[in-house]
Amino acid sequence: MDRLKQIESFVAVAAKGSLTAVAGVEGVAPAIIGRRIDALEERLGVKLLRRTTRRITLTHEGSAFLEDCQRILVDIANAEASVSAGGVKASGHLRVTAPGGFGRRHVAPLVPGFVAQHPEVSLSLNLSDRVVDIVNEGFDCAIRVGDMPDSSLVSLRLADNRRQCVAAPAYLQQAGEPKTPADLVRHRCLTLSSEASQTRGWAFRVEGELVYVRPQGRLDCSDGQVLHEWCLAGLGIAWRSTWEVERDIAEGRLVEVLAEHAAPANGIYAVFPQRRHLPLRVRLWIDFVKHSYGDAGYWRRAR
Repeated sequence: MDRLKQIESFVAVAAKGSLTAVAGVEGVAPAIIGRRIDALEERLGVKLLRRTTRRITLTHEGSAFLEDCQRILVDIANAEASVSAGGVKASGHLRVTAPGGFGRRHVAPLVPGFVAQHPEVSLSLNLSDRVVDIVNEGFDCAIRVGDMPDSSLVSLRLADNRRQCVAAPAYLQQAGEPKTPADLVRHRCLTLSSEASQTRGWAFRVEGELVYVRPQGRLDCSDGQVLHEWCLAGLGIAWRSTWEVERDIAEGRLVEVLAEHAAPANGIYAVFPQRRHLPLRVRLWIDFVKHSYGDAGYWRRAR
């Protein structure tokens, strides 16, 4: 029980960035929350949080541990729900948001199967490449692709995702091929506009370090599918996900560039508000998507 309480406190502090805020929710003194974190760090033998008088931030080890802890707490909540809910059926309205291109290919096709299993649940799917504020805009869950920024939201990794730089053969014949990420300044790059989700830029590995490049170009768009089409038309270099471009690469319509500098895989996540009791329909939706993406043959069939 003490271990679970320590983990719950760590996740809550990471989300709120404050011992006082977490203590206020629990109705205890901040020192009690602090002692739980201290005990957890002592047991693990690592520092999870950097604490100053002004702010609390995660260490590298803390960031890695946080994702596992969030998953564990969700799994515990699901296990309890499967017992306590008994014969209770999921019901009510579920609001889900996802990026446009990924949502069309890999979220929308799952909806018919989910609602067939849960006939008392209705579902609205919003597809947008901007970062939707799911709390203030009233969404239950977001499916997101890429690195997760520090947030008060809970994220659960559903699958891996890799991004790659691609261009049409005609563009490379005219403009040449970049050899390093720094060469992108001399190329026409097709980028997501500022309200979309690539806030840190394009990720590359250079001399063993992860670096971010914010390329410029004459064309940008808030819709990733449009960038894909512009890339196919030879208008420039784009940074797209493997699930979107691998068939074009296999059939010669696009060519991968800067492959030796490709960043490690990031993730596809379910993101949802921090709640003590997640509605059953939300838990079942997240489980359904995770199970679908975890099927060894899913990504091969979905190309």
